[in-house]
Amino acid sequence: MEPGKRGPGEVPPELAEALRTGEFHLALRLAIAHRGLSLARLRAHLALRGVHIGQSTLSYWQRGLRQPEVPKALPAVRALESVLQLPADALVVLIGPRTARPRGHQAAASFHDLRSGGMGSIVEQLLDELGVAPAAQHSNADLEMLAVHDQITVDEHRHQVSIRTRLVTRARRHGPDRYVTVYNGDPGCRIGDVEVRTAEGCRVGRIRRHPESETMATELLFDRKLGEGDIHVFCFEVHDDSAALFPGYYRMLRDQCASYLLQLQFPPAAMPARCTREVRARDDALPVEAEELACDTGGVTSGYFRDTGPGLSGIAVEWN
Repeated sequence: MEPGKRGPGEVPPELAEALRTGEFHLALRLAIAHRGLSLARLRAHLALRGVHIGQSTLSYWQRGLRQPEVPKALPAVRALESVLQLPADALVVLIGPRTARPRGHQAAASFHDLRSGGMGSIVEQLLDELGVAPAAQHSNADLEMLAVHDQITVDEHRHQVSIRTRLVTRARRHGPDRYVTVYNGDPGCRIGDVEVRTAEGCRVGRIRRHPESETMATELLFDRKLGEGDIHVFCFEVHDDSAALFPGYYRMLRDQCASYLLQLQFPPAAMPARCTREVRARDDALPVEAEELACDTGGVTSGYFRDTGPGLSGIAVEWN
């Protein structure tokens, strides 16, 4: 390499220093300059990743006139890291503690923000049938997600068999006594045959299904009303024996989740060719994070996500 030339992926010293000790607006401005992008081109790249943000907002951010709001702006900041070819969380750590929460708690992303093709309206219709608050409200707004663990079992025919979910939650205020979960099956799913079974901390309440979209919403009822600050752990399983090739799994997060672990269990006779950990701002957008995962000798692939959401976090599976 010629003296003074930087190799691929290297950043100039001033940008490296800003990322290490500087302020968000300075690091963002230097990173944009290093990539040689206009704000219009930067905005176009973000749109491909499902993040739609005004050019004026980008200008305010790089000039330090405004600061991205946590957690609402996390998908946008992660998309910036992807476009600007920065390490994961390089900019996120400059906008304040990622787990910091105002007592009032900001409104969560809507289903329309995260789902394409009219799916947001279908989900909100099901929630309305369950008496959940209007679309602008979060169906589980009174519960803070501290940790979620999804375990998915795949059979020898490469079909999903079950999803076992354990959640650790904390009540933001007095009163929550249920959790509403939404399940959207893969193409070919027979949503009428999908079954929800509970283990600890909850029991099945009302269920509403939308066969045309392979979608269902289920109430999980607690045995008591939680007091403010109470920790509640509960576990349930979704059983879906539909004969559909398993494409991977994404959890849709309308709010920020401190810790999310997703594990896929494959049998020895049906090991995937490739598994990729991904974070997406919307279900129809390019990933803002992508990392190839190993599948261990026991047939388990694990993807861990820290302080993820709003958006979709999951593992994409390729078979050939």
